[in-house]
Amino acid sequence: MTHYQSDLLRLLNDRGYIHQLTDAQALDSLAAKSILPGYIGFDVTADSLHVGNLVQIMLLRRLQQSGHKPIVVMGGGTTKVGDPSGKDEMRKLLDDEGIASNFAKIRGSFENFLTFGDGPTDAIMVNNDDWLSQLEYIPFLRDIGRHFTINRMLAFDSVKLRLEREQPLTFLEFNYMILQAYDFLELSRQYGCKLQMGGSDQWGNIVNGIELARRMDGAELFGVTTPLITKADGSKMGKSVDGAIWLNADRLSPYDYWQFWRNTDDRDVGRFMRLFTDIDLDEVARLEALEGSEINEAKKRLADAATAMAHGQGAAEEAAKTAQQTFEQGAAGSNLPVLEISDPQIALLDALVGIGFCASKGEAKRLVAGGGARIDDEPVGDASATIDLSDTDKKISAGKKKHGLLRKI
Repeated sequence: MTHYQSDLLRLLNDRGYIHQLTDAQALDSLAAKSILPGYIGFDVTADSLHVGNLVQIMLLRRLQQSGHKPIVVMGGGTTKVGDPSGKDEMRKLLDDEGIASNFAKIRGSFENFLTFGDGPTDAIMVNNDDWLSQLEYIPFLRDIGRHFTINRMLAFDSVKLRLEREQPLTFLEFNYMILQAYDFLELSRQYGCKLQMGGSDQWGNIVNGIELARRMDGAELFGVTTPLITKADGSKMGKSVDGAIWLNADRLSPYDYWQFWRNTDDRDVGRFMRLFTDIDLDEVARLEALEGSEINEAKKRLADAATAMAHGQGAAEEAAKTAQQTFEQGAAGSNLPVLEISDPQIALLDALVGIGFCASKGEAKRLVAGGGARIDDEPVGDASATIDLSDTDKKISAGKKKHGLLRKI
């Protein structure tokens, strides 16, 4: 087992974040004796981050918890190019207005995880468009481009995999790795940034930045990558059957976010507590050792802690209370989605689509045929059924995890 002297690498190691390190000994020594500014970049391709981004956000949180300075780099510039890493095809490019809108909506997510300010270990947020859009093409090619060989760039997985599958790789995307390397150089110059962190698919891009800064400035920079976070069943972290698990409450309610964590596979509970919560490691060890139905208590602790971190303690308590009312007491919790209807009756299929449990009537019919539709916890097997709302609200359920209220107005 590796023994680190710095609080930073001990914390990252103990909680399962480390996949690869550049010059671990030098990084450990530097982190033990000085405040280390470190960054992670986030492209603004959507109006919310999702659970797939969460391990990187937590890395910045761990950096701050161990006495160092997080730099959140919003990719206003690189989003105009598109990261080819892990992609089979080119992303749809956004215009300046779309990028600015996404930037504004994403910004708030980080404030729940990091402390921002002017202090030596306070987090800062910067936009790489501030320097990338100022670059002039010919000087950039001459000064920066000469440090990159086509031979080396073709060897990177993000390029190689796309070419092997005969998928188009635009010259625009091919430049992404150079721009990311330049980000690290610019952050080193402007903010004294010494560390870039990211997922394992970013290793090549991180090493490029380290080498560029060494060649141009003689600077010693470092990189850390995290392992690919998958669930015990092998599926990708951050996805569900219904799509991405968004961090913004306007994209996914705190209740649904809580439910995502509550439904964690038994085998993942301990690992996810280490990665995605601040629960003490001794307590994690106790909770993950629970067996049988008792493991559900550990899952609730995970859901409570993860939801409180993303949405606040009040939202987590409300979500837990709603879940208890819905699942354990058989009642309809106050925090469930509500479909308000002006008529005293609604067709079952219309209700399932209207509340968002099914995308179409065809999907709703299949749900009913498979026995997955229930009204007030009673199965409804007739796709032509109507629901009477003249007396009281009705609880509608799709499968075991989706529940809502139908209400006459």
